[in-house]
Amino acid sequence: MLIRNAQLWQSCLSDVRIQNGRVAEIGTLEPRWGERLIDGGGGLLIPGLHDNHIHLAALSAQQSSIMCGPPAVSNAAELARALDKPGDGWLRGTGFHECVMDGKLPDARVLDGMIAHRPFRMQHRTGRMWFLNTPALAELLAKAAPPPGLEHDGERFTGRLFDEDDWLRRGLQSVPPDFEESSKRLARFGVTGITDMSPRNDPQMARHFAEQKSAGRLLQSVILAGAPSLAEGVLEACQLGPLKLHLHENALPDFDDAVALVQTARAQGRSVAVHCVTEVELVFTAALLEVAGSRRGDRIEHASVVPEVLIPRLRHLQLDLCVQPHFITERGDSYLANMPPRQMPDMYRLRSLMSAAIPLCGGSDAPYGDPDPWKSMAAAVTRTTLAGAMIGEEECLSPEEALALYLVDPREISRQRQIVPGAAADLCLLDRPWAEVRRRLCSDDVRLTIAAGKIIHDRVDQSPCEGRACADTPA
Repeated sequence: MLIRNAQLWQSCLSDVRIQNGRVAEIGTLEPRWGERLIDGGGGLLIPGLHDNHIHLAALSAQQSSIMCGPPAVSNAAELARALDKPGDGWLRGTGFHECVMDGKLPDARVLDGMIAHRPFRMQHRTGRMWFLNTPALAELLAKAAPPPGLEHDGERFTGRLFDEDDWLRRGLQSVPPDFEESSKRLARFGVTGITDMSPRNDPQMARHFAEQKSAGRLLQSVILAGAPSLAEGVLEACQLGPLKLHLHENALPDFDDAVALVQTARAQGRSVAVHCVTEVELVFTAALLEVAGSRRGDRIEHASVVPEVLIPRLRHLQLDLCVQPHFITERGDSYLANMPPRQMPDMYRLRSLMSAAIPLCGGSDAPYGDPDPWKSMAAAVTRTTLAGAMIGEEECLSPEEALALYLVDPREISRQRQIVPGAAADLCLLDRPWAEVRRRLCSDDVRLTIAAGKIIHDRVDQSPCEGRACADTPA
């Protein structure tokens, strides 16, 4: 394959030849007999984007779910209308936020008032909580004893289920979803690789990833983070990622147990990735890695709240941070309404972390955030909410810095991937030069996505002769 007349990222117009899944040559190149030709038209050619924090199974399951929160649903009446669906089998909702219910969390009786004729489960947008109506409770409790995370108010089970996905999965006898549509969607954004950060990823899920990859239903390369047991299996189609530790401020693990978990990761040759969305969780993690010992590749996921006083401490520990700038846009109005004003300067820092030489990478947290990385880049540049308010103007990045969050080497966050001979042919071709792309930061500009030398998304419209080196073309 030969891409001609493309503007290489941070370079000039050039031709790029791809062979055997690698970048073979760069320069002014003559086409070869039968070689596929793609006219770049002066458009930007960048390394393929890498989503450094995603939950692919949950994203795929979302496609068969009802959206139950903003912006699709903003109040109880709209939620009731969204749930008014024909059928009598299970219905799954996702993306709920308590602002839909004037700041309240619904229980089974409230949900029964909206949907009582069929079992219904609804996930909070954080992914940590489910809400069950009475038919759902009855069906699940008929199959298994209630777990500790199923709330009971002294008289009855409320239907609020906390951190009990395994119990729910067993009761539903669910199997991992098909990845094809989600993978194609990511390819349309120019995404050629993902790091799946689901804490429950285990050998069974690794086998599902391998099956999806083998069947051609998973187009991206995959780094699979997750449970300690991941290191015990054979990862046929994925690279082994960090051991994931999912902290919850109101139920922090025993400190010695957490130290032992870090030591387990070290024995497996793995770094750790720690979910931190509050100041308390971040302080706990810093203390944990000071005692257990940090290593290159240890990561903070989200870093939603980073007090300035903790920045030197994170730098000293040589931690990487995976950030989600788009939450400022998607959730910023809720933050402004509900967070203490003193914490607003600490929300989703970018510039101050970058200035402290802390390596940053970008991830979507999809389906709990929008999977489009270009929207996240735009949010990093503008830091504006849906209502137009600005949060932390001093934390804005340039378009170049925002794009760089998705061009990092997922194995070495401090390093940027480059289009050079010998590099993996994971590429994204846009339909316009960087001077125009940087003003838009829009996934509509993605024209072609190549993963491991194979086209996984193609918006190129060429005639057969334009698309192949013709018979009279010299070899």
